[in-house]
Amino acid sequence: MSELKKADLLKAYRTMREIRDFEERVHKEFATGKIPGFVHLYAGEEAVATGVCMHLNDDDRITSTHRGHGHCIAKGVDSIGMMAEIYGKKTGSCCGKGGSMHIADLEKGMLGANGIVGAGGPLGCGAALAAKFKGKGGVAVVFFGDGASNQGTILESMNLANIWNLPVIFLAENNGYAESTGVKYNVPTPNIADRAAGFGMPGVTVDGNDFFAVYEAAGEAIKRAREGGGPTLLECKTNRFFGHFEGDAMTYKAPGEVKRQREECDCLKIFAAKVTSAGLVTAAELEAIDKEVAALIDEAVEKALAAPTPTEADLLTDVYVSY
Repeated sequence: MSELKKADLLKAYRTMREIRDFEERVHKEFATGKIPGFVHLYAGEEAVATGVCMHLNDDDRITSTHRGHGHCIAKGVDSIGMMAEIYGKKTGSCCGKGGSMHIADLEKGMLGANGIVGAGGPLGCGAALAAKFKGKGGVAVVFFGDGASNQGTILESMNLANIWNLPVIFLAENNGYAESTGVKYNVPTPNIADRAAGFGMPGVTVDGNDFFAVYEAAGEAIKRAREGGGPTLLECKTNRFFGHFEGDAMTYKAPGEVKRQREECDCLKIFAAKVTSAGLVTAAELEAIDKEVAALIDEAVEKALAAPTPTEADLLTDVYVSY
């Protein structure tokens, strides 16, 4: 914590707050019926994306999942464009054609959310291979969940990454449930990171609700990758506050489980308590950020509702690229 400057701490809190408020608002807006398709919310997991992406720059690449809003915001994708994309509007990050599960921004190094479980592994290896050939110290981060840890694409990607010594970090966000299946049922080891030994790479497990634990572990893995040390499997144990998708009744969770998690495992509360008690940041400074972010999310929704939808003329744009 002492290594981070005050400006860094405020940036970290703002990113986590922006993700949280964005997701809480999408939860409310989806209930109106105006958002097409499905959404999978990231609320509860903010410390993971933030702690990892604070080490990255626009030249570094990340691959995401169907639960990708948090990764997007942490990587610097504009929330106003994201909200418009979720609403399917022409002003969206992908011109309204991708929706929640396919938001991307290549200029920010965000290769895209992905509706296919585990699909980010090969993409991340490709990005890491490109970075290795360029020789400028770039890295790739593959975000995936505990369910995707059992997908062949992820396992094969980890194998390939170590064989080719690629600068890639496999970031397992273990929120305890693969849709509705508990992790203790479908992962036979105590930690997903235990599997790293089978691929000859370091495996590290941290508390994903603790921003500082994530930041430190991610920093070490990313530094190692930049210096040619190869891949790492980093597992962050965390919680999701909403269902697998909006409309999920979460009958597979114990009564009061989410309430307890919000009270005891909220990464924003944990972060705020640590930095204020240490005298590094004041409560007033955090409250000011809360107000700024709330205004931003209000603006994002207002602009999304007012924006035009794609027309027939837009149907075949952004489909093919000519090299």
